[in-house]
Amino acid sequence: MTKIYLALYKGKKDGKDIKTRLLRCADWAVRQSTNGIYSHCEIAIAKENGVYSCYSSSIRDGGVRFKVMPLPPDKWDLIRVDLPEQRVHEFYAQTKGAKYDWAGCLGIALPALRQNVKKWFCSEWCAGCLGYDQPARFSPNGLAKQLSGSLK
Repeated sequence: MTKIYLALYKGKKDGKDIKTRLLRCADWAVRQSTNGIYSHCEIAIAKENGVYSCYSSSIRDGGVRFKVMPLPPDKWDLIRVDLPEQRVHEFYAQTKGAKYDWAGCLGIALPALRQNVKKWFCSEWCAGCLGYDQPARFSPNGLAKQLSGSLK
């Protein structure tokens, strides 16, 4: 059976260029505003050779996307989820290319901001894929608590 995880980013991006510094600031802001150690999340399908097919909405990539990448344990925690692989592919097909939802992401800390139903932020996308009602109410840290499974 395919192993599928909620992958939670706890790392810090390496580099000293201005873009990397801004992204590190965004990670810090998410962690601070959601009272946790995670700043991003993905639905990750385990592949061979220690890499994962990762699905999410990413600030860095501008919205909903898929990419294959390693998830080193010093930067990522994994929580096993009971989710059919077909569900991940179907949800991705429905949302592929949607833009990143800045207002929705900021709305977790600033409730006056409303999410855009045509856009997604990372934990909203993952919660939607998992079938949760009102996925925009979840942060990466909130999803980790909701699943409260054992970390891999």
